[in-house]
Amino acid sequence: MITASLKNHRISPRKVRLVADMVRGKKVAVAKAILANASKKARHPIAALIDSAVANASHNHKIDQASLVVKEIRVDQGYTLKRSIPMSRGSAFPMKKRTSHIAITLAPLAEARSKEKAERAKKVETKK
Repeated sequence: MITASLKNHRISPRKVRLVADMVRGKKVAVAKAILANASKKARHPIAALIDSAVANASHNHKIDQASLVVKEIRVDQGYTLKRSIPMSRGSAFPMKKRTSHIAITLAPLAEARSKEKAERAKKVETKK
């Protein structure tokens, strides 16, 4: 499995998960096309992260980009910056600026499909 991660990116995890859900389970080329046409701010770090994971695959494992699938993309909450906005009469309103930890895992297409089949078989066996 090929991984890449990004820590403490200054976009809320809730917003990043919207974009992550669009590319989860897709081939790398399809995921890049989806991200190129998405209108969300979080598409840039996810696209860069996919490029980084593809570079890891080609350099470290000698795997071609055409045979890779986005197996897992996980978005967790990072630390929260606590700030305040001045309000009337000398009061302040608290504001939370959230950060995200993004981790992506790529897998070769054949390996991803065989694991999916095994998981489906387990589900069928447990139902019986």
